[in-house]
Parts: sequence; structure tokens; C-alpha cells
Amino acid sequence: MTAFSLEPAQLTWCEELRGLAAERLRPLAEKGEPGRVNRALVAELGTLGLLPRLFTSGALDLCLMRESLAHASTEAETALALQGLGAHPVHAHGTDSQRARWLPRVSAGTAIAAFALSEPDAGSDAAALSLRADPDARPSTAEGAALAAEPDGPSGWRLTGEKCWISNAPEADFYTVFARTTPGAGARGVTAFLVPADRPGLTGTPLDMLSPHPIGALAFDAVPVTADDVLGEPDRGFRVAMDTLNLFRPSVGAFALGMARAALDATLAHTTARDAFGGKLRDLQAVSHQVAEMALRTEAARLMVYAAATAYDAGAPDVPMRAAMAKLLATETAQYVVDKAVQLHGARALRRGHLLEHLYREVRAPRIYEGASEVQRGIIAKELYRTQDAQTQDAHTKEAGA
Repeated sequence: MTAFSLEPAQLTWCEELRGLAAERLRPLAEKGEPGRVNRALVAELGTLGLLPRLFTSGALDLCLMRESLAHASTEAETALALQGLGAHPVHAHGTDSQRARWLPRVSAGTAIAAFALSEPDAGSDAAALSLRADPDARPSTAEGAALAAEPDGPSGWRLTGEKCWISNAPEADFYTVFARTTPGAGARGVTAFLVPADRPGLTGTPLDMLSPHPIGALAFDAVPVTADDVLGEPDRGFRVAMDTLNLFRPSVGAFALGMARAALDATLAHTTARDAFGGKLRDLQAVSHQVAEMALRTEAARLMVYAAATAYDAGAPDVPMRAAMAKLLATETAQYVVDKAVQLHGARALRRGHLLEHLYREVRAPRIYEGASEVQRGIIAKELYRTQDAQTQDAHTKEAGA
């Protein structure tokens, strides 16, 4: 299998996922309350065995799941993705104890996870986090008490500050929280913590957003955490965040692809059935050429998303650039395709409850979260120039040795 084609078994699985999403998940999604965690929907994702695959599949499988679910139910897709985003740091960087406590419940759909990175003044610039992790001289666990005598650092901290635009907040059962343990150290002074929602001093409020999935703000008032709660190593949390985002950015593109494909399919059906100017809408060259452009851009984005996911699974060195390219192209493409679909449908597409009205609201946010389009362009340029500088340095080294 290459990055440009799928095996028959994968195509069959995608078709099965679209069927499950339409038959089992979409009805539960429609019963949910906008802006609230739909626990029945999350539990069904666990029952269907989709949540456990978040921790046993590669990046390409994650993309195929997200794209297939999004085609039939964006709510089901987002519920799945948020479980993965919030719990992946625990799976990849957690201790045996942390994984044993939370991952079975996440997989079963009985515990809701959240990824708490963004802040009111540190969204795109994740290295500028200001949530403080102040050393705590009062460790709350036996292990913390033993570590208190160690000269290498504190056994516990108190988290003070805010997080904002956090999906699944304030209803999640635990949060992967990124806080500053070393002031003035930029990305090198951030630590990732696993923080259960019932910790004293942790409160949250929902935010009324355009997208229907739950998003909220969190307030940390000297919330206690210890060495037992660290994910990875102290002051190495930025690596945890980037590892997670490099995996999930291509799959954000896959989510966008699912929406683009749903909009394209709706447009094909509408322009085939709609009478206009003595024929079908599809017979107008101005219409058919727009539909062709929609399909062309969707396919190009799909290939880039699959290529980025395949590169991640292969451990390729250029994953950050590929992931950024995939998210950028796919999310911008989906915005274009959905907008064109709305235009070709006319006023009916703007009526509440119409598929395209729903997609029009959903498609906007992915161009911002997990790194806005402008941030992705910055990553791409940085990686290009880093490669260029390395090649230049190699050339100079060879000349000097000649």
C-alpha cells in the first residue's frame, strides 16, 4: 500500500464506518444538547470498539476513522477525536499507574478526556504559556514526600492561572494540562500534568461557540499536583504537546475531508435533481466546472493527508512539515468546498437543520484549532529553511575538508 491508495480491506472498513455512523451514531448525536458532552454518544463509540483503536492504530487508521465518521456525523467524529486528543499524552507518555487508571475508561467511553493547552493570551504561541506551576512544599502523596528530600526539584506544584477554548471543558473527567514550571524558559520550561477534574481549586465554565461541540474555560486556583501527575518529564511538556499535535494534525485534515466529501456528495445529488433553465442544474457549464473544482481540491487534499499520516507511521523525519501541510490544505479546502456547495444549493442550504447549514458552521473552526492556518504556514517555512540551512552547512563542511 502506498500513500496514494488504500487496500480493499481499508475501503471496506471505511464503508462500514460510514454505515455505523449513519445508523448507530447519528441518531444519538441528534439527541444531544449543543455545547454539552454527549456521554451516550461517547459510550456508543466505546461499545462499537472505535475508542480502543485510538491507542492501537497508526495515524493513517486514525485519519480513516475520522474521515469516515465525519461524512455521516460530525458530532460522532468530534467526540472520538477529543477522546484521543485528551488521552494520547497519557497513552504515549504516562506511567503504568496513569494508564491503568484512565485508558480503560476512555476506551469504554465512561471517562471524558480533554487536552488543555490554549490560554486566553497563548493560543497559537503555545510556548508562551503562563499557567504557573509553583513549587509546593506540602507534597500530598507518600512518593511526593520521599521526593521532597531530593535536590533535583520539587515533589509537588500548585497550578494557578487559566485555560481557554478547551474542548470538552468543563465536563471532562480529566485534563492533560500544560503549565510553566520554569519561568522565562519558553518551550523548555513547560510540564504536562494529568489533572483529574475533581482536584480542589479547579473550576470551569462553558463557552457559547459557533461549533456545536462542548468548549469551555478552566480556572486553576492553586490546584495541587505532584510528581505522580507528571506526563513525561518535568520541563519537557512541550515535547508531549508537539508529539500529540503531530499525530492529530493530519487527522484534523481527515475530519475536514469528511465534511468536504459530504458537501460534494450533496451537491452532486442536488445539481442532478434540480431543474433550472430548461434542463438540470448539472447541465450548466458554470455549475459543472465548479463541481469539478470541488472534487479536484478534495482529492488533492486527501492525498496529502494520507501521505502525512503514512509518513508519521513510518517515523519519517519531516513529519512536522507534512502534518502542517496536510492540516492546512485540507481545512482550507473544506472551507472552499462547503462554501461552494452552499452557493450551488441556494437559500435552502442556509435553513436551520439543513446538512450544509450544519457543515457551514462546523467547517470554520478546524482552520483555527490545533494551530491556525497561519501557524501551519510558519511551521512549513521554518522546516524548509531549517533543511536549507543544514544543506548549506553540509556543503561548507565538505568544501573545508576538500
